[in-house]
Amino acid sequence: MVFAPGVGGPRDYEPAEPAAGDSDDADDSGEGHFVPPEPPPLPEADVTAKFAWLAVVGGPVLLLLAVLLQWEMTWWLTTVCVGGFLGGFVTLVARMEHDDEDGDDPGRGAVV
Repeated sequence: MVFAPGVGGPRDYEPAEPAAGDSDDADDSGEGHFVPPEPPPLPEADVTAKFAWLAVVGGPVLLLLAVLLQWEMTWWLTTVCVGGFLGGFVTLVARMEHDDEDGDDPGRGAVV
């Protein structure tokens, strides 16, 4: 196979070298690099929220475990799995903070 010059053949070029100002020593000074501030700590969850999250995650995990291990699906096992998930989900949604300060405000868009 013969290659025509400049068409799909081997090229004669060298890899680019970093410029004089692009050395790693400039990175050590710390100038020009954004360092985000430390995030605030997460608030402590109360006992009700912990049990609600346990039910939301634990219900499907228990159901999946029962299917994988081929346990007999009794009525109480199904009720615990599905009821736990639904109960935990409803509890978490009901306890969410509501932002009803501006009840008459249709939105926070731009004002012309």
